[in-house]
Amino acid sequence: MATLLLLRHGRTTANADGGLAGRQPVELDETGRAQATAVGERLRAVPLATVVSSPLIRCRQTLELALPAATPVLEEGLIECGYGAWEGQPLKKLAKEPLWPVVQQHPSAAVFPQGEAMAAMAARAVTAVRGWDARVTAEHGPEVVWLACSHGDVIKAIVADALGVHLDLFQRIVADPASVTAIRYTPLRPFLMRLNDTGGDLAGLVPPPPRGRRRRAARAAGAADSDAPVGGGAGAGR
Repeated sequence: MATLLLLRHGRTTANADGGLAGRQPVELDETGRAQATAVGERLRAVPLATVVSSPLIRCRQTLELALPAATPVLEEGLIECGYGAWEGQPLKKLAKEPLWPVVQQHPSAAVFPQGEAMAAMAARAVTAVRGWDARVTAEHGPEVVWLACSHGDVIKAIVADALGVHLDLFQRIVADPASVTAIRYTPLRPFLMRLNDTGGDLAGLVPPPPRGRRRRAARAAGAADSDAPVGGGAGAGR
């Protein structure tokens, strides 16, 4: 199957200030822009069949800097969790709310005031990436790589599903700004190839071609490197 790269957006002004951005139109700060540019250098070695993004501006800005030649498809299923009345609030203040321990220890039961349930966020995010993965595989074949740019909690929920662990354990997963996480879905199970990678070489995530294609490529390379067209072949020695 295709390989999915999950890219978290770069650092935002809300990240820097310790606030909960939610679906507010917060933008990358200077550090976040540098992070996006740096991850673009790492992604340069990876041919991407498709690029999908949360519609929020911080994800779009990240892709504009990291992959300026790409034309991302906006996917509502990858949007940040709807934190409702919590959006824009300082995390220090939210940590005193009665709902905070539920979010940290039993997130599958957490429903944000005037917002979304975390379980609903996880379900629609997993549905979105699995649907896109099947579509990309059908259109481009099982050897391709595609990328989805999203948000911390969304990526953590997708990783939890890939690992087969309950959503209540997803707070143990880390997805830093501008990090890359790689998942390969197969008919039997997903495989987590990378997690929260902020500096490694990504070229190794490109799957090799099938054996038959490798053999044909090797034969073609051998023919190109031989001296048969010059001094060999059927007429040699005549």
